[in-house]
Amino acid sequence: MRLYLSSFRLGDRPDQLVALLGEAGPGRIAVIANAMDSAPADVRQAGVQRETTALTALGFHPVELDLRTFFDQPKDAVRAALHDFPAVWVRGGNAFMLRYALARSGADTALVDLLRRDALVYAGYSAGPCVLAPTLRGLELVDPPQAVTETWGDQPLWDGLGVLDHVFVPHVDSPGHPETDACGSAAEHYRTAGTPHRTLRDGQALVIDGDQSQSRII
Repeated sequence: MRLYLSSFRLGDRPDQLVALLGEAGPGRIAVIANAMDSAPADVRQAGVQRETTALTALGFHPVELDLRTFFDQPKDAVRAALHDFPAVWVRGGNAFMLRYALARSGADTALVDLLRRDALVYAGYSAGPCVLAPTLRGLELVDPPQAVTETWGDQPLWDGLGVLDHVFVPHVDSPGHPETDACGSAAEHYRTAGTPHRTLRDGQALVIDGDQSQSRII
């Protein structure tokens, strides 16, 4: 399993993302921006462009994979699309919106299967790593889950993909980030509840190349 999970954007060590791809180096990468689906269309598009520009500068060939196009389609459709990419970049936004899109498109089960077979690198920041946890409970202190209902008329999902064995809390102790106080409150909530979690400052990334016992924060 290969993961590059940043607190904010590419972080301070994007070379470690490239290293996870081995000798093949950077190539095609799917940009998943559905954490921004509740944002105005122009804001969402600007967010996608920011990611593609940054990834292109690293040598990648980014292509947006909009999970909305796979809503209510046969689950093998999104699975086939993901098979075309050696890596995915899952950007931040609202973790509940992202989780909903992953479930409705079938990308959640497809990604878990690809990761277990070590068939792709999963990379991203903020909401992108957050959905890999066992649960999203506690993240309502940061992201409004009601955005799912307001946007799609459905209830939010509270289970994560269960790829990580702990909750991922970004933006902690990150002055200048608008969510740093809320993320600090979420971390305190997890500490009080005894919920396994890891906190990251902006600039840091959690890197896993193998099993989770080999994880490191850089």
